[in-house]
Amino acid sequence: MTETLLEVTGLVAGHGRKQVLHGIDLRVEAGEIVTLMGHNGAGKTTAIRSVLGAVRPRGGSIAIGGRDTTRDPVRRIVAAGTALIPSERFVFPDLSVHDNLMLGAANAPAGSDREERLATVQQLFPILQERAGQLAGSFSGGQQRMVSLAMALMARPRLLLLDEPSLGLAPSVVETIFGRLRELADTERLGILLLEQNVKQALQIADRAYVLRSGSMILEESAELMRQRADYWDLF
Repeated sequence: MTETLLEVTGLVAGHGRKQVLHGIDLRVEAGEIVTLMGHNGAGKTTAIRSVLGAVRPRGGSIAIGGRDTTRDPVRRIVAAGTALIPSERFVFPDLSVHDNLMLGAANAPAGSDREERLATVQQLFPILQERAGQLAGSFSGGQQRMVSLAMALMARPRLLLLDEPSLGLAPSVVETIFGRLRELADTERLGILLLEQNVKQALQIADRAYVLRSGSMILEESAELMRQRADYWDLF
């Protein structure tokens, strides 16, 4: 039985006088990885920031877990089980890896067992246990991205928003991170909305794909069908 975690309908959004999104629709089901693709400036980041409440929609609606969140502030959307991992490396560099993870757990639902969750996250990324006392700022870019992801997972989100997780990372690190994302979707029924320029890599783990062009949604297709395309350049 499917459960819709995110339903975006007719979303219109922008910055200042500039309208960026022109009535887009998308959805994410529990246990599903959906990739949102498009050229730089197509409106992908505006879309996920609207979902998070950081950009106030000008039209349309957003529902998370069946509840209308269109006008909710960020803190309420996060508390309800949504997490964003931005494209930049977001860690507290002067704190240890362990302390970073404990800060991530601050947004976990009441009554959650932090130590149990910590063990699960460290099993996903063993290096975070091996170097738990090391300053997060001393990690490489790829390792910091793992810390960012682990911090988000400590909050036990139901919906995870990722903005360009492969940006600037070695292929081996990207493969590890994407593999863990697929595992989380399958085992925890986590819904994931993935913004990614690396089309081939994203389609390896995604269930469905949307393509944005200049703020308008031009395609929704299964990842399987997208993988069968000879090329993708005509979409961007």
